[in-house]
This record gives sequence, structure tokens and C-alpha cells, in this order.
Amino acid sequence: MQEVLAPLKSALAQALHSLGVSELPEIVLQETPPGKEGDYGSPVAFTLARTLRKAPPQIALEIAQKLEPPPFVRRAFAVGGYLNFELDPAFLVQAATQPPRPLPPQPGKVLIEHTAVNPNKELHVGHLRNVCLGDAVARILRYAGRQVEVLNYIDDTGRQAADSLFALQHYGLVYDGSKKYDHWVGEAYVRLHRDLEDEAKKAQLEPQIALVLHRLEAGELRAEVDKILRAQLETMLRLGARYDLLVWESDIVREGLLHKALAILERSPHVLRPSEGKYAGALVIDASAIIPGLEDPYFVLVRSNGASTYYAKDIAFQMWKMGLLQGLKFDPYPGDYPAFTPGRLMYTSTPSGHLQEHTGASETINVIDARQSHPQMIVRAGLEVAGRHDLAEGAYHLAYETVLLEGKQMSGRKGITVSVDEVLDEAVQRARAIIAEKNPLHPDPQTAAEQIGVGAVRFAMVKTEPKKQIDFRYDQALSFEGDTGPYLQYAHARAGSILRKAEEQGVLGEAPDYTQATSYEVGLAKALLRFPAVVQEAAASKAPHVLAQYLLDLGAAWNGYYNAKTAEGKPATAVLSAPVGLRGVRLELVKSLKQTLNQGLTLLGLNAPEVM
Repeated sequence: MQEVLAPLKSALAQALHSLGVSELPEIVLQETPPGKEGDYGSPVAFTLARTLRKAPPQIALEIAQKLEPPPFVRRAFAVGGYLNFELDPAFLVQAATQPPRPLPPQPGKVLIEHTAVNPNKELHVGHLRNVCLGDAVARILRYAGRQVEVLNYIDDTGRQAADSLFALQHYGLVYDGSKKYDHWVGEAYVRLHRDLEDEAKKAQLEPQIALVLHRLEAGELRAEVDKILRAQLETMLRLGARYDLLVWESDIVREGLLHKALAILERSPHVLRPSEGKYAGALVIDASAIIPGLEDPYFVLVRSNGASTYYAKDIAFQMWKMGLLQGLKFDPYPGDYPAFTPGRLMYTSTPSGHLQEHTGASETINVIDARQSHPQMIVRAGLEVAGRHDLAEGAYHLAYETVLLEGKQMSGRKGITVSVDEVLDEAVQRARAIIAEKNPLHPDPQTAAEQIGVGAVRFAMVKTEPKKQIDFRYDQALSFEGDTGPYLQYAHARAGSILRKAEEQGVLGEAPDYTQATSYEVGLAKALLRFPAVVQEAAASKAPHVLAQYLLDLGAAWNGYYNAKTAEGKPATAVLSAPVGLRGVRLELVKSLKQTLNQGLTLLGLNAPEVM
């Protein structure tokens, strides 16, 4: 797309200079609406109306008179206040047949933290959105030229992990291998919380749970937590999620990052210890100068009894992420776990690691649900207090709403959940049944079912804008029609089928004659050419749903092209039976369509099966 739009923008800039415009506005180019003349248009005349003190139609006409368009422009003309361009169809279609390529490298590293599931039980549907959003954003940003590092935070000193390990001990449970380990542990966790609803039992058990919690904080039960984590990682790997770093909370505590962070914060005039009032004796941030309008601008870092708050811990970890603190060391994580970054291992923080930690990131993305918006605001305030406005600006909270299950809120403690493993198994089973019905001679039905089923679930989690709640329903999420992942995978497979038939007929390499391109090819070409700009938009806004919607639009454009009819009702876009030269054009477009769908699906974490 850039080789089409960049020369147009350059020609517009030169024309504006010729009109005496010294400070150029942003030059926007858009596809003209259906039924309107031209292929692309610019509303730049409206932007300049106040500066030039002229009506937009007059400005557009003057720009058209000054414009020296690129050779592929047939004509440039004013339509009201717009300047429209009609392009040579042969050039436009040929440009769309170039394969999609990653965008040029950009400076600065982005550290993305997602998943961060408590290591106490299996992942449930509510976790799906976090994993799929975080992984898709990481893929999109890397393709957009950013250096990306993906982190998974392991809360091995929290109450949830203590509950699970205590439950195993309390009930005398011994793993028998009858089910996946994290599911087995999760049953013990739910059983314990049912017992804790009895006040008498709770009074008896709480001191014993506290002892397990102390052992966790001392790092004594790390191997037991790691067994649960490894079972969770099996699920994450099946989903296609990868991580570069595992950071354990016990290592953060052991290395004293919290104390280092507090030392930095205490140097600020915005951090104080009130001597009277409800905050007497506590260490607090006075955020009144940073976040105006707060009813209570004080945020407690350390309580008067010396206990640190989650605010303080989150700020310390954020400082480490962005290079303000050092101390953690890493070793390769034992086992065959590929990292998010190709060609490297996944690393884990360890008490006696041999490798220094990552270099600080200039930008961080914390994928955490919208209920954590307030703590994330305090994290940014902590960076401001530390005198690092630049890092505060680079700390982004990717907030998302919760996931309901068939209209109901889920609860891990009460066991009102559906696990991710169950959802994936159900999706794959349904996909397998459809394949058996529609394509009983499929060469590898099980692999295809896995790709289709997992893809259906992942797409359901990223197609919706994060600020909107998802009500996960099997019939909708696993449908093979409509705005779903399988619909796009089928579009890809259908393109592949055409190309295989062309190869069998010996015409796949036919030379294209782009001068034969028709309006049908131009329409599909425009849809293909939007891909790079959409990726840039999705990367800039950290919004995978933007790419998901584009792919659905592209699938619809391909479906419309494939089924187009002439006025007489005959196929208008037949590929293999088209005249020589035009057939070559259409085959090149089908190749580009298949490559673009494949790349887009990959960026959202879906596989693109060759046969459905």
C-alpha cells in the first residue's frame, strides 16, 4: 500500500508548497466510497480552509491545478472539497500482488506482560481473553517493526498458591495421573474453599494456611508451584502463546527490588510520612499534582505497621521493567519451551541465575482486566513521582472487560468455570465432526481440527473491542459461519484449492497481463492493499480487533469476488477458465489473497489450514 499512497502524498505535499503552505497538515488518503469517481481521495482542503481562508472546493481545485501526479495516476480532480485520484487499474492490481512484508524496524523495546495466571489451578475461560489479546498484540507489534519481549509473571508467594498447596497436604492427596495436573490441583482448591465457608473450619485452617504462605515467601515450595505452572504452560502452548521471560515474585522479594524502589520514591517531595490523621506513620504518595481532581490524593505505599501495599510492589516491578532497577538474574527454563522471540530460549528468573536480566524497555504493555485500572494509574503515578515522565508515558494498560460464561460471571473459588482445556477440546471435537461430514477424505483431519478448533476460540477472544464484555457461548464462538476464525480459514483454504488446481493444470506460473484487469480485480486489489495500514493502526492502538475486522472485510471481498456474476448471471471472475493473461492476473491476486489471509491470521495467533 505504501508504494501506492506514498507517491500520492508526496505529490500532494509538493502542490501544497507551491500554494504557499509552509506548515503541512497531516495528508490523509482514503478509498473513495462505492459509486463515486476515482480510487482514492484526500480531504486535505478541509483541513486548510481556515489557514488559507478559502472554501474547501476552491482549495481542492487549486491543488489539482498545481499537482504533478505520479505516472500511475490517470487523472486528479476536485469533487467538492475533496481531491480525488483515478489510478491506472493495471498498476493498482499489480501493486496488490506483492506479498505482504514486515514493516521496517523501529527504535525502542516493548515489554509486554500478559497471562499472569495464579499458579494454583487450571486456566478458565476468563483467562483466555488475556492470553489471546497479549499474544496477538505482541505478534502485531513485532510485525510492525518493534523489538518485543514477552513476560509472564508468576505469583508464587500469593494466597491462591498457598491455598492449593495446603489443600493437597490437608486432604492427603496423591496425584494419580488420571487428569491433567492443574485440573487435579484445582479440584482441591475448590474443595478447600467450600470448607472455608464454614466459620469453625475456617478458624481452624487459617493458621495452617498461613504457615504454607510463609514457606512460599521463603522460596521453600518453588518446585511444587512449578509443577502447576508446567501444566498451565501446556495449555498456553496449545493456544500458541509464547513467552521470553518468566519472572517469579519470590525472586523479586528476595532481590529487594521493593526496598530499592522505595528508596527512589522517598527522594521525591511527593512522597511523605504524615504525622497525624488517618495516614499517620504510613509512607504515601501525594498524587494531587500528578492526578488532579482526586477526592483523596494519598496512596499508601507502606502502612504504618510496616507492611507494603500492592501499589508499592507493582511500582517496583514496573521500575524493573523499564530499567530503573536491576537485580534479577535468569537461566534457561528447563524443558522444551520455545520463546516468543524466534531463535532464543525461554528464560526464568532464579535465585542464583547466571545471566543478567533484560535491558530496560522504553514502553511497556500490561494486559490486565479493566477492574485493575486504578492500580495501573498508581503505577504510572509512581514513575512520575520518580521523575520519569517519559517512562510514565510509555506505561500502557491494555484494559479489557471480563468474559461471561453463557451469561454468568465465573468464580474460580466456587468452581463456576469452564477450563480453557475443556473449551479447546470441545472446539476441536466439533471441528472434527464437521470435517468428517464435509470432507471425509481429508488427508489429516486431526491436525486440521486442532487448527480450526483452537483458531475459533482465539478469534472469538480478539475480534471484540477490549472495552466490551464478551459473553462466551459455545454455539457462537465455535460457529463455522459468520464473523469467525473458521470462516477466514476456509477463505484461505479455498484460495489454496484454486492454486493447487492451477498447478495440476500447468498454468500456475502463467505470465499476468495486468492491462486486462477489470473492475472486479480492482475492487479486490484495494481490499488487499489496505493490509499494511491496518497493521500499523492495530499496532499503534494496541487493538487486535482492528486487524480481525479487516480480515473479515477481506474475506467478504474475496467471497464477493469469487461469486461475482455478470448481468447475464454467468460467473464474472472465473480464474482457471479466464483468457490467457487475465488468468495470470487472477492467479496472482489469489496468491496475494492467500498470503495476506495467512499473515493476518498468524498475527492473531491462528493457523491457516491448506485443506478444510
